[in-house]
Amino acid sequence: MQLTPDDTIVFTILGIGINATVVNTWIIMALLVGASALVTRRLRPDVPPSRWRTALEVIVSGIVGQIAEVTQRRDPRILYFVGTLFLFIVTANLLMVVPGFDTPTASLSTTVALSISVLVAVPVFGIGSRGLGGYLKTYAEPSIIMLPFNVVSEASRGVSLAIRLYGNIMSGAVIAAILLSIAPFFFPVVMDMLGLLTGVIQAYIFAVLATVYISSATAVSDAADDNKDIPHD
Repeated sequence: MQLTPDDTIVFTILGIGINATVVNTWIIMALLVGASALVTRRLRPDVPPSRWRTALEVIVSGIVGQIAEVTQRRDPRILYFVGTLFLFIVTANLLMVVPGFDTPTASLSTTVALSISVLVAVPVFGIGSRGLGGYLKTYAEPSIIMLPFNVVSEASRGVSLAIRLYGNIMSGAVIAAILLSIAPFFFPVVMDMLGLLTGVIQAYIFAVLATVYISSATAVSDAADDNKDIPHD
């Protein structure tokens, strides 16, 4: 039994083995890009919305609402980043019910890559909102003594994000394989339903945590902006 799609070599290019993690990631990206282009190809006010366009608007509105609840504001930059993360992870997790498809999120390399993207995005958003000096200053708050602890806390966020997503998806696949070997005619439907539910929840948790981290990096800036609106004597 293979625990990760990294062990499955699909084809080889110039002696380099391309595993199922890479191939299935390309498939998911192609599906998302193709579906987006197909649904939005006639995105004009004078064209009545189709069912697919309505479904896409519901999804985007839901993501916008969740981000607004966490950040208490509407920032399209966060929508682009977090929305893309959520759609990629939830699509990967939902496709694991397709026979023969090994979801990339069951690979530690994929979850680490996603976590690194969040770790890079947090300072980018923070510097963009507060400036380089203002963002670096947050690591020394409330006092300079907290500097090493804040740095370790920032690094631990990435580790927890990667391990949480990988552990839940991989353990679900292992449990499903064990149960299928015990009762192959009963457990497939049950495990597929459980896998779909777990996949959506894990994608939601990952996106919400990414939003919280980004929001915390820009929260002080918002408070400063609010203070600017307060008249001073």
